[in-house]
Amino acid sequence: MTTAADILDRCDELARHSSLPNGLIERVYLSPEHAAANALAAEWMTAAGLATWQDAAGNQCGRLEGARPGLPALLLGSHLDTVPAAGRYDGILGVLLAIAVAERVAGSGRALPFALEVAAFGDEEGTRFGTTLLGSRALAGTWQGDWWQLCDQNGVSLDAAYRAFGLDPDVIGEAARTPADLIGYLEAHIEQGPVLDDSGRALGVVSSIAGARRFSIVIEGAAGHSGTPWALRRDALAGASEVILAIERIARGANLIGTVGHLALTPDAVNVIPGRVEFSLDLRGEFDPERDRAWALIEQTAEQICERRALRVTSVQTHGAPAAHCSPHLRAAVATGIRRVVADDSPPPTLFSMAGHDAMAIAALTDIGMLFVRCRGGVSHHPDESVTEADVALALDAFEAAVLHLADQYDADELDSEFDARAATK
Repeated sequence: MTTAADILDRCDELARHSSLPNGLIERVYLSPEHAAANALAAEWMTAAGLATWQDAAGNQCGRLEGARPGLPALLLGSHLDTVPAAGRYDGILGVLLAIAVAERVAGSGRALPFALEVAAFGDEEGTRFGTTLLGSRALAGTWQGDWWQLCDQNGVSLDAAYRAFGLDPDVIGEAARTPADLIGYLEAHIEQGPVLDDSGRALGVVSSIAGARRFSIVIEGAAGHSGTPWALRRDALAGASEVILAIERIARGANLIGTVGHLALTPDAVNVIPGRVEFSLDLRGEFDPERDRAWALIEQTAEQICERRALRVTSVQTHGAPAAHCSPHLRAAVATGIRRVVADDSPPPTLFSMAGHDAMAIAALTDIGMLFVRCRGGVSHHPDESVTEADVALALDAFEAAVLHLADQYDADELDSEFDARAATK
């Protein structure tokens, strides 16, 4: 039976499938490294007793039947892709915990009143094509046709990358599930924040996931010699700097997260006033209306700053995702799982996730719940990402206990009848 030590060894094994040298990790969607990771996940799923397949979006999937074949499933999952120079647990740990839980259920001989499925999503980070959650959105049935024209930094379109990977863009819809197929979705994930570590707690329950909007903002002025007098300057970088500081002020005042992570200036020469600056904005909040009000204020403030400086500002939204709130009954299941394995009488901590997760996409399809695992210092998206074997062991036990708690709430006959009723109305 797979142990916490085995799971950490598998994280190390997956980390070797990387496009970067010197032990750094990068594994992007529809790459040879993605194919290798899927092959390993399929091998571990098969060993766990699951029937396995790669779906039409390149997600690696497995299924353990319940009391009868064909019952709707509880879906467990996370992602196998990474950011550049990544850690080895973001997403990956959740996939491996899901496989191990399914293995335990299969090994117990207990027939659950629902099927168990595991999804190892191929793209959550959006590293290659700039649009996140491609794998889980395909499964959720929210794929957008205009994504086929997205290109990576080498000019390869998503359509071409699908074909090179051996997938057929024309049948992407076959990856989609329906609400009748699932009873819910559970995801285990490292916290990607310091709350658990700071409080000395190994595990937590996620309440909701921040809704995110991303923008590409361009400020245009006039390039000129660095000797140009102040009164005649139209410095795009000076204006962008003021706008970025306003973003920080507005986001902090609204208790939101606002991140400018990319900035490019033209002409980018030491003795030339920048005439054009392009920068990104990632704006996140627990409640969409508050986030949207903050963006409206940012947009208004940027226009005022640029008007005063004789500059021009334009913005384009490049990504949007609504906040996703975990369902009460799945939150309760995760909390019950934690209480059963942690020697602590206090309620499990409840955390709001500022980081995005595959659960956000799956929330369009079915109820979601999430278990957070302590990550040392809250460090993530970095090679220093770290978890302990003891915490992983607790997470495995708690994740299994959450699944079994849900199984106690269902009856296979009632679930089957409900499934048939929903299927009849599809």
